[in-house]
Amino acid sequence: MGTFSNTWRHIRRSPYQAFAAISVMTLTFLVSGMFFLLSVGSTIVLKYFEQKPQIIIFFKDTKKEADVNELQDRLKLMDKVASVKFVSKEDALAIYKEQYKNDPLLLEMVSADILPPSLEIYASKPEYLADIANFLNKQPNVDEVNFQKNIVERLVSLTTVLRQTSIAVFTFLIITTIVVLMTTTAFKIALKKDEIELLQLLGATRWYIQKPFLEEGIIFGFIASTLAFLSLSLLYLSLNGFLSSYLSTIPPLAFYGLSTLRLYVWPPNIEFVILIYFITVFFGMIIGFIGTMMASSKYIK
Repeated sequence: MGTFSNTWRHIRRSPYQAFAAISVMTLTFLVSGMFFLLSVGSTIVLKYFEQKPQIIIFFKDTKKEADVNELQDRLKLMDKVASVKFVSKEDALAIYKEQYKNDPLLLEMVSADILPPSLEIYASKPEYLADIANFLNKQPNVDEVNFQKNIVERLVSLTTVLRQTSIAVFTFLIITTIVVLMTTTAFKIALKKDEIELLQLLGATRWYIQKPFLEEGIIFGFIASTLAFLSLSLLYLSLNGFLSSYLSTIPPLAFYGLSTLRLYVWPPNIEFVILIYFITVFFGMIIGFIGTMMASSKYIK
């Protein structure tokens, strides 16, 4: 408790430097958190679409079962195809009944005879979808190739851009934050030059002299990361209505498949929010420690 009080007293002695350091760190964690959540969210949404049938081909009613099996076997041998599933007329009718179970009139008008057989195709990578669709369009007796080209291509492009932008922005902001912390710490060391020299003459170790500065950096990181997290939470609450409407057709999405731990990115549950907070705070305290460590190691001999 005494150590914390001393560190807090040191911070209050130079409020402007503390405010500058905390402000820059808050901005860094806020922007980095936004890009991180956007990148993670787009990646998980992309994985959700990857798990759905990415290409569905419908055959002409005259298509023989042997020819369907032959095309299915050819697709399975392609490296670009992850899996293929045959949907018979009866299976198509069952799917139709499930989709329109609340509309009896539509159910009465449809039978298995009028529904075409189809193949549901999953690509090993979304980038391969266009090549697979082109291949299928050239096959005889294929009536229709259903390929959501625009949705998948936009998601792939968005995810790639967000990842690259996140890395670039994150790197720039982290370097800026460390420079600000080093400058702030160097200024404080200069102000306490006489006190530090006296402690060295009395036999104080380098770690003992560095410790208050490191504690300040950790406190800066904790305060800044908490402020950034609260800002992100307020931003989400303000956009919640729009996001709920825009993503209304998407089921709950787990954080990189961790559904057993109840970590859901969408809609975000309390477990996921707590995890993000602890990650943000831990990361902020580490950055605060690194910045002040680099400065104190350089200027305290």
